Amino acid sequence: MRIWDPAVIDVCDRHLLGEHRELHAVWSILTTGKRGYARHPETLRWGGRLAALYARHDEQVKEMRRRGFRHRGPLEAALATGDRRERELLDSIDAQRARLARAACACRF
Repeated sequence: MRIWDPAVIDVCDRHLLGEHRELHAVWSILTTGKRGYARHPETLRWGGRLAALYARHDEQVKEMRRRGFRHRGPLEAALATGDRRERELLDSIDAQRARLARAACACRF
């Protein structure tokens, strides 16, 4: 489970779409009380920060549309509460960029 922190414009299609799927999973867990992956570090870091998660989703959707992908999974804006900025990273942005650079993909790092 991974929601990246570098700018969405820099990640390849595969990582952008994968992150988008995972963001929807985290959103679902946090907004419906589902237990699967509820204790996962990626899920825990977004607790109390649904507004920030919502903002990241908006960035993803804009980038997906720019690349020609269709988006059919809006998030409910009324649930976007809490902190509007993500302040708790699992890895530094530099470490995430290095990880993506090693992935042998089209990410721009």
